[in-house]
Amino acid sequence: MTFLTDYGISPTDLGRAVEDRGFDALFLTEHTHIPTSRVTPWPGGAELPRRYCHTYDPFVALAAMAAVTRRIALGTGVSLVAQHDPILLAKTVASVALISGGRFELGVGPGWNAEEMAHHGVDPDRRTARMLEHVEAMRTIWTHDEAEFHGRFVDFSLLWSWPKPQRVPPVLIGGGGPTVLDRVLSHGDGWIPLRVPLSGLDAFAGRIAELRRRALDSGREALPVTLYGAVPKPAAVESYAAAGVDRLLFELADHGPDSTDATLRELDDLTHLRP
Repeated sequence: MTFLTDYGISPTDLGRAVEDRGFDALFLTEHTHIPTSRVTPWPGGAELPRRYCHTYDPFVALAAMAAVTRRIALGTGVSLVAQHDPILLAKTVASVALISGGRFELGVGPGWNAEEMAHHGVDPDRRTARMLEHVEAMRTIWTHDEAEFHGRFVDFSLLWSWPKPQRVPPVLIGGGGPTVLDRVLSHGDGWIPLRVPLSGLDAFAGRIAELRRRALDSGREALPVTLYGAVPKPAAVESYAAAGVDRLLFELADHGPDSTDATLRELDDLTHLRP
């Protein structure tokens, strides 16, 4: 997974490179923009990295990647769906899903940047509820020829909207808070937690076991777990597998301008971690 920027490797070059090296998936992050005045602390530290302001629209970039690949899954890690109009986003997602031949996966998260949300008219205190309702509304559009939805944040009468995805895109619910498993079970097709430290794997393994037990108890199949930001070391890979993780996303570094060669070398270095 990567923050794909306008100054780094191109979407098509990256898509080809990931597929050619035998990896299974490629996920892109999303920020629509970054307000210049920000009070909200960045979870990663004091200073927000440059890449946050330079990311491609992930859906446009993933559509370009879909056109030059045939096998790999393509997804968002994660899309801030509460900041989108759900009718427009439903069409965008359906289009990418169709162009990719059903390889698209929609990772979603509520976001952390309150100022960014405010620019979109999103109340930070209600962002998670809005996110879940947007997912519900989009699923309604994807699965009904005549779709109608009436909720707290989304309201529309009967509408027509094509294309319809060949496969309803799996929705992966992001987050790691105390109630995230409830959201995965109620609205998700999988869980995409963020950067679980190796020191916390025992507790994390317990949460994975809880998720799978609760899914089975509710009559669902076991839900897959995709870990965002895995430690790229063989011993760590083994530990994640033992904890029950199904798929690992390794974050590619920001190599700065004219970084295609450096990114390709990093991908080469990561190939030894593949099963």
